[in-house]
Amino acid sequence: MSINTGRLSQSRQGIHLNKDQPSALLRLLTRMWKARALYIMLLPMIVFFVVFRYSPYWGLTLAFKDFVPAASLSDMAWVGFEHFERLFALPAFSEVFANTVIISIFKLVAGMPVPVLFALLLNEVRLTIFKSSIQTVTLFPHFLSWVVYGGIMVLFLSPGGVVSEIAAIFGINGNTLLVDTQYFRGILVITDILKGFGFSAILYLAAMTAISPDLYEAARVDGANRWQQMRHITLPSISGVFVIVLILNMGHILDAGFEQVFIMYNPAVYSVADIIDTYTYRVGLVQGKFSIATALGLFKGIIGFILIVGSNQFIKRRGHATLW
Repeated sequence: MSINTGRLSQSRQGIHLNKDQPSALLRLLTRMWKARALYIMLLPMIVFFVVFRYSPYWGLTLAFKDFVPAASLSDMAWVGFEHFERLFALPAFSEVFANTVIISIFKLVAGMPVPVLFALLLNEVRLTIFKSSIQTVTLFPHFLSWVVYGGIMVLFLSPGGVVSEIAAIFGINGNTLLVDTQYFRGILVITDILKGFGFSAILYLAAMTAISPDLYEAARVDGANRWQQMRHITLPSISGVFVIVLILNMGHILDAGFEQVFIMYNPAVYSVADIIDTYTYRVGLVQGKFSIATALGLFKGIIGFILIVGSNQFIKRRGHATLW
């Protein structure tokens, strides 16, 4: 009896202590109030995402409805997966899907190592002026829109351009580079790398600055040369950043670059360059088939979500740092 009385007393004391402690919601509100200046600065970004990122999700229901001009979205007839069935039955769908995957994989495989190699080489440069100049030159194309940068590339690759003249030296017909299906995918990959590798290298350079100089000093004492220091210290230290970038890029595997392709392609290379985004543009805006275009965009988003979650879980099981 005394044991039961003691347990009852302890339980009552626990309840009394829990009542005296503030609730989790109250503690959260207290912390938010203390950091209210930071939350006020965060508020515009939250409003931006709610208005321009999440509220348009309501429009995705158009993929399951029959579009009627001048009618509200709620008044349109529900047709289920009819538009998806029509989409997958289109002869051009398999072609644009294959083109998107092939171009994206080429960009991923060829484009991921370039910023890493560039950052490693730039990290070895000790002359500050030269290092800053090279970084500025390679960073500048990132800030140009594809309308400007793509237009410049088209001029270089057009008949009589610099690249076409150089190609002629190696026995390649430089006058047909932009209309030759054999070279056009390679042109897309190379121009994309040239535009973005300088900006992507900033992530790896920032990760290198966090490496302790004591590690390099200890390696030099043990007789390690520059190559061995890079291999055993620098590369393992930036591998986490590489993994995070890889996961993010996997989520965009069906985003082969609408602006780039739209600026540079032409009907002669549709068979190898027409991707999901450009096909959606032609079907939705040019032909006015908004329901099918929405279904195509929703399909692309679902595949991207599955890929980014799957790649994150796969890499997490292998013991690497991941997004979540």
